[in-house]
Amino acid sequence: MRKPETMTMQAALAAACLMAMGLAHAQMPQTSTDQNVPAATARQQAAEIARGDPARWSQEDTTAEARLRTLRKEMGAALQEARGACRALPAPERSACNKEAQANYQKDMAGARAQAAAGG
Repeated sequence: MRKPETMTMQAALAAACLMAMGLAHAQMPQTSTDQNVPAATARQQAAEIARGDPARWSQEDTTAEARLRTLRKEMGAALQEARGACRALPAPERSACNKEAQANYQKDMAGARAQAAAGG
């Protein structure tokens, strides 16, 4: 997995992306909140938090393929959260919000392999 510093940097980058989407849509929350997470995902996260941090979280991803898997998982989670935020918008704005979220995801995924190969 990743070093804690790398995980913090990735979390900050994800937060910055979500904030940028919020600025584009003034009514969209500018920070990540649990209200944007589907109920089933929130329950799973709560159970994981109750168990504490798994040891794998403090282990760095040692291969490009492992880093790519982690990036894909993080990007998928960010897309899911962005779509949750879009669902909170008025109906006329949802389509544009979802399109922007998908476009951001595609852009991030397009650079994921190079980012993983570069080591983070």
